[in-house]
Amino acid sequence: MAEKQTFDQLKETLYQEKLDNGLSVYVLPKKGFNKTYATFTTNYGAVDNHFVPLGENEKVKVPDGIAHFLEHKMFEDEKGDVFQVFGEQGASANAFTSFTRTAYLFSSTQEVKKNLTTLLNFVQHPYFTEQSVEKEKGIIGQEIKMYEDNSDWRVFFNLLDNMYHNHPVKIDIAGTIDSIDKITKDDLYTCYNTFYHPSNMALFIVGPVEPEEILQLVRDNQGEKEFKEPEEIERFLAEEPENVRREKEVLPMSVNTPKCLVGYKEPDPKKQGKELLRYELSLQIILELMFGQGSETYQQLYKEGLIDDSFSFDYTGEKTFAFSVIGGDTKDPDALAQKIQEAVRSMKQEGINEEEVERIRKKKIGSFLKQLNSPEFIANQFTRYLFNEMHLYDVIPVLEELTSKDLEAALTEHFGEDQCTISQVVGKKAEESA
Repeated sequence: MAEKQTFDQLKETLYQEKLDNGLSVYVLPKKGFNKTYATFTTNYGAVDNHFVPLGENEKVKVPDGIAHFLEHKMFEDEKGDVFQVFGEQGASANAFTSFTRTAYLFSSTQEVKKNLTTLLNFVQHPYFTEQSVEKEKGIIGQEIKMYEDNSDWRVFFNLLDNMYHNHPVKIDIAGTIDSIDKITKDDLYTCYNTFYHPSNMALFIVGPVEPEEILQLVRDNQGEKEFKEPEEIERFLAEEPENVRREKEVLPMSVNTPKCLVGYKEPDPKKQGKELLRYELSLQIILELMFGQGSETYQQLYKEGLIDDSFSFDYTGEKTFAFSVIGGDTKDPDALAQKIQEAVRSMKQEGINEEEVERIRKKKIGSFLKQLNSPEFIANQFTRYLFNEMHLYDVIPVLEELTSKDLEAALTEHFGEDQCTISQVVGKKAEESA
């Protein structure tokens, strides 16, 4: 029986149910919307490469890039390509693999029940052959080569490689040409059977739907299928030191404008639930205080021509890793890195301006409310929060109750000197003449 949760402040009602097979189902009815958006997500991503397979006792290490490879292969079955089926049913389908999760999704204005059934059935029907696995290696190999030539991608993954000694977050989500070459059909089934169990997954549907109708469809669909008993998945990670692996990396590439990213590695990323939410929102406010368009640093950098519209900042917090990234395209990568580090040091010395915090708090609440008009945002963010034991609809109450003490603590904890690293991409000529 579905549980009903009402969020008065946001005028939202969420229906949720945990099925007998362990699947968590969430339905968010949105009366005024014309589009329905659904995501079927597994708590499994690129970093989960070392684990005990379901029903076994020995741990295995699978090739890097396998979660992404598996996502690609799921769209193919005996009958052909599932994308075509969605297209014929008037839906747009897609999927993505991140460091920590793999999501399959569709959006449509018609045939919602039919499309939802298709989504459930194809994700729960793996079909891999040796031949199709070999063919896929060529396709993903091309994708990897394409990303190797992408300077934005390279500057970001070099930053992670600078940060992490052992954690698999430093490895490209797609893996390497060598690692994907080692993937076998059996490896794919091992990962699928372990991580695609309904108890490790969540289904989220948002749109102009009748919750009980949708929940009944999902109950009936899941009731017709057989699954093994759910088990707690054992995942393993190598020990990771608190400090960064290296302080700086410069990569010469064929680029017109150099790129510079400054990153701060979370020293002890073990927070979950409300604690992580408070910390994450605190750091987002701090980054906005230091580098948002209303900040002195931003204005100065822009005036000096050190940044353009590509400049951005972000904090990523997950169960086993977390980091912030600041930077973009710049004519002088060293000057930009220096100014970013100076801005951080300066805020740590001078402390936090209460008036500015209030301005940014209001701005963040406003932009979050605006994002809640997007079914894509709701579905994707809800699941990310869920897998970290947080709740999307706690964001505004937590933002409202954050204190300067929370912010000061996050500032001190996250922006340590030993946690800082720089990644730059420069033009080949500049590097050769240096």
